[in-house]
This record gives sequence, structure tokens and C-alpha cells, in this order.
Amino acid sequence: MNVHDTTGTAVLEELRRRPADRRRILFTGATVVTMDPDLGVVDGGDLLVEGDTITAVGRDLAAGDAVVVDAGGTLLTPGFVDTHRHAWEAQLRRIMPDVDDLGGYVMATLAGYATVYRPEDMYIGTRLAALTAIDSGITTMLDFSHNSRTREHSDAAIEALLDTGIRGVHASMGPHFGQWDRQWPGDLARLKDRYFSSDDQLLTLRLAALATDEIAGPALAYGPELARVAAESGIGVSVDAVFGTSSSAAVLRWAEDGVLGPDVTLIHCTGLTPEAWKAMRETGTTVALAPTSDAQIGLETAIPAVDEALSVGIRPGLSIDVEVALAGDMFTQMRALHAIQRMRAVNAAYGTDRQPSRITTHDVLDFATLQGARTNGLAAVTGSLTPGKKADLLVIQAEDLNNMPLNDPIGTIVLGSDARNISAVLVNGEPRKWDGHVLDVDLAALRGEVHASREYVLNTPAA
Repeated sequence: MNVHDTTGTAVLEELRRRPADRRRILFTGATVVTMDPDLGVVDGGDLLVEGDTITAVGRDLAAGDAVVVDAGGTLLTPGFVDTHRHAWEAQLRRIMPDVDDLGGYVMATLAGYATVYRPEDMYIGTRLAALTAIDSGITTMLDFSHNSRTREHSDAAIEALLDTGIRGVHASMGPHFGQWDRQWPGDLARLKDRYFSSDDQLLTLRLAALATDEIAGPALAYGPELARVAAESGIGVSVDAVFGTSSSAAVLRWAEDGVLGPDVTLIHCTGLTPEAWKAMRETGTTVALAPTSDAQIGLETAIPAVDEALSVGIRPGLSIDVEVALAGDMFTQMRALHAIQRMRAVNAAYGTDRQPSRITTHDVLDFATLQGARTNGLAAVTGSLTPGKKADLLVIQAEDLNNMPLNDPIGTIVLGSDARNISAVLVNGEPRKWDGHVLDVDLAALRGEVHASREYVLNTPAA
């Protein structure tokens, strides 16, 4: 049976009648922005999803028994990939929109609110962040979960990712301050056995750490001991708060100790020395930028390190960081980075005969998709609309009021679109947003849970 329609109710009902592992979906007539260097942009293109996998991209593909989605007037793109977000904080959104520095954030959030979080607060914050990510087109989210006070706190954060259906990366770390069970990093073995036993699943596990011991002491600082724990568990590592001279020295130590490599991601990377960048390049270490966090909170130089990364051949991923002070969508990150880098490039060349070296909209979309997937260790799984990869994709309305007429597809995605234009989101071939609405969410119930959790956190004295 073929159902020809836009992303409406009839199509969704037919999709859900079919077993997920045998379901076939053919999107037809779209502008397919694959982000695959070999496939590029396919105008008037079709895309076939079989089960959880993209199996073909082209024109005039045979439908067979597929559910056919008439995608004319839309853009098909890979889902965005968030390489670093502290998801548990979501019920504290914009509680400090004008925070002045890292210390202000740390003392209010990590030394204050974090210390009273219960497992149920971890669940609610993480679930809210993941659902909002899906709504805005983020299909993969690395949750840098640095409030793992007990085993139950970790379990709650992971269960929240599972319950939303996002492609989640749980990066586990102990808390900075307050009382906790000191079960981390030993608890990683239990987490892996319980939740991450298969390599072919939506969720993956990483070890999270800090760059130095300046904020929270040596137990949370990356080095040979934590690298050994990660290696024994067969998982990657994400290192936060990488900035300035102390982190530069740490990077050089890690390189000398042999604990850098493609399975290690360094986050922020503002104010690093040229020697540190050289070591990162030589070891294949990946980088996650947080454009609005660096600029708005003022982390070290306050300038996202995209030029430094590109100068040594590292193409970074992008991330949201903290919603207590920042926007939670990838469109904002792409636009902020695009504008900041181009401003810097022109300013540096002003008054000279040098040509500014400016990044493009294609660059930032690449960072937000394919490079983000590589940064999260998922390059073979997601990040582009390549046959053989999992079906993590967005349907963006190109003829909506704020997008029409479609002149440049990538420019429209990066500079024109926002969450309201995303009519459908598939994660692993499963519809998670359809006809402009996130599916299977009781918003009234969620709202009640979020408000109750927030009131508990705000009204309980720090432990």
C-alpha cells in the first residue's frame, strides 16, 4: 500500500501500522542536502529508508511497498549532532541569562543547585533537554552528565535518554561539589553491562572528565588513570573546561603520556597554545566547540576556537553546553559561529591588502552534522544522508513564510530556518516529530513534572 501525502496524519498512521524492522519509507521530490562529500545536494531527489537505515538516495527511486511521503517543497537534511550538553540542568533554563563568568556559573549551579538534585530531578531535566533537542532537529545528543551523585542518578539520566528515543551519548562524571557516593568511575562497568551491552543500539557510553584539577580537585581531572578506566571499558572520553595555559600544559602532558587520540574529545579549547593544538592534530584528537557559551559566558578568550582548529586541520563539532544561560538549539550555534568567525576574519584584514579567510554556511552545517558525529565517535552511524547509515534525518519546510523562495538550500538551513520549520524528525528510522509536533509526549504532564522539580531544586538549601 502506498500513501501519497505530506507529513500528515494518514502517513504517520500507516507508518506506525507496520513493524519497525520491516518498514519502508520513500521521501520523494525533496531537495536532499546529504552532507556526504560524494553525494552533495540532490535537487528533486528521493530518499529511501528501510527499517532503521538509509538505503538509497537519488531520483525516481522505485517505491515498491514503501509508504511514500511527498516531500516536494522541503529540504531533507541529516539530524544535527550536539557534542556536549549538561542536560540535567534543563529545568533551570535561563535562570542566569546574564552570567558574567565561569565562576558565577560554577558557584550558582554546580556548588548550589546540583547538590540537591534527586534521581527524579536528573530524569526530568535530561528528558526535557532531549525532547527539546528532538523538536529543534538534534537527533544525537551527548549528555555530559556531571551530577552522578549515586548509581540511581546515573540510571535516571540514562533512562531519560532511552524514553525519548534520541540517539544519546551518556558521558558520565562525578559531581564537582557536595556529598556523593564516590561510585564513579568504578560504576562505569555496571552501567556498560546494564545499558550498553550492544554496539548496535541508540545509546552509547563515554567517560567524562575535566581538563585540570583547578575547579573540583584531581579526582575529576583527565589523565592516565581515567584513560585506563576508559580503555578497559572500551569507551571514548569527553574532557570539559579545556581552556587557557593550564589546559595547554595538560594537553602536552596527555600527548606525552599517550592518552590523546581520535576517541578523546576536548571541549571549548579557547586560549590554547599553538603547541597544544599541534599535539591535538598529531594525535587525531577531536574538538567540540561551544560557540555561544564561549562568547556569552566569556570563557578564557571568549572567542570560539574555530580558526585555531581549522588551521591545524581539525574540523570541530558543535555543542549547546548549559541552558541555564544559553539557547538550546543548533541553529543558534551555527549562526553565532558563522557570524563571529567572519567578523574576526574581516576585522583582522581591515586596512590591509589581505583577503579575509571566512568560513561558509556549508562549513558550519558540516560541523553541526558530519563532524559532530565524528566527534562523538559515531561517524559510521550518523551525520550524513549516506546509504548504509542510520536514518537520522529532518524534513524542513522550504516554502514556509520565513524560508520561501528556496534559493540556496544550505543557506536556508543555516540562516533561515528554525524549529518551527521542522515538520518531521526521524531517529534510527523512527518518527519522533511529525506534522510539526514531537510525538508521544503528554505536554501537560511534563510541564507539571518540570515545574515541581524546579520548585524543589530552588527551594531546597544546598547540601
